[in-house]
This record gives sequence, structure tokens and C-alpha cells, in this order.
Amino acid sequence: QPLVSSSKWLQLHGLKRNKLSLSQILSQIGFQHRKDYVTTLGKLVASRYADGLFPQYKRAQDGSVYNLTAKKELILHFVDCLMGAIELYKQRMEWLTSESRQIFGVIQERCIVIVLDFGTAAPAEFDLCRDALSMVLVEQVTQIAKFNLIRAAPDLMKWQQKSTPVSEHTVTSAVTWLWKLDHMTAASHTNSAEALLEAMSDDAVSS
Repeated sequence: QPLVSSSKWLQLHGLKRNKLSLSQILSQIGFQHRKDYVTTLGKLVASRYADGLFPQYKRAQDGSVYNLTAKKELILHFVDCLMGAIELYKQRMEWLTSESRQIFGVIQERCIVIVLDFGTAAPAEFDLCRDALSMVLVEQVTQIAKFNLIRAAPDLMKWQQKSTPVSEHTVTSAVTWLWKLDHMTAASHTNSAEALLEAMSDDAVSS
């Protein structure tokens, strides 16, 4: 799936876009039972001709009542559409909460610098961190334009001097560099700040 935010995804696949929100469905399967103010009479007049003729649905949100006029086939059509929408939402949720997206979310920027600060991670945790970073490089960074890796340390460590165009070769090179890093004592707060400032100094990185 493309790396798009949930708001953009909903613009394409949401209920409103596909005319499947409650108000949109009600307008297609019936009509609103209205009570209008008639100026000549000077009072509210209820449209009662539909009373008893049609099944009615009352919306809990605003108390409006709809007379349902659709045939069974149209109702079943909307049931199928809504079941399809539910399945699509489930797939999106599973995708959002799986693999590298579980940790990093969905990367939407076209150019990123990942700052590595492993804190006081034990050797086994250090390897887990590198597994996660390798995963995000292969799954998500391969879909953007440029990237770089910087490790917070007493002597700042950079994979490249500045953000580099994404290709199969550069991603493989970054993963190799990552796994050649030595486990070391935690960087200081100053080292971490320096690494972040270095990342922000890259002109191609906006945030």
C-alpha cells in the first residue's frame, strides 16, 4: 500500500466519498418526515400523509425521522457496500498496526534523516533496534526520495554526509552500515542534541 496518511486514505475510501454515510444512505432509501412552519397559518404543520404508510427510522443524533421507501433489493445493496467498507477498514487497521508501521507509523515525508540514539540498550536490545530499523528501511524508506542515518555518539557517526537518493543499492548499503555499528555506551544528552541539529542542518529535510 502507498505511504499515505489516514486522512488522505479516508478521502479516497471513506464512507462519505463512497456515499455510504448514514445521512447519504437515508437520502437514497427514503425521505425526511418534516414539520415545517407555514407562514400563512402562523404555526408548525406536520406532514402526516406518510404516517402508517412506510416504516420509519429515527436518527438518534438529531431526532429527525425518515420514511423508508426503498425496496428490499436496494437495502441489501447497501448492506453489501457497508460490509465491503468494514472489510476495507479492517485491512487498513491491520496494515497500520503491522511490521515497521507498528513502531514508526507511516512515513509521509519525501526526505528523512533517522537519528539513532540507542540509549542504554543491552546487546540483545541493540540488535532488536537494528532489526526494527532494517525493517523500516526496506518497507518504507524504499518508497520515498532521499534519506540518511546519523548515530548520536561522542564522535558523531553518519552513514552519508548528506541525504542520499533512495535506490536498491543505497538502502542495502544503509542496512549493511547499520549492522556494522558497534555496541557502545549511551550517548550523552549533548550528543543526542548534536545529532538532531546535524539532521536538521540538511537542506533537503523539512522536519
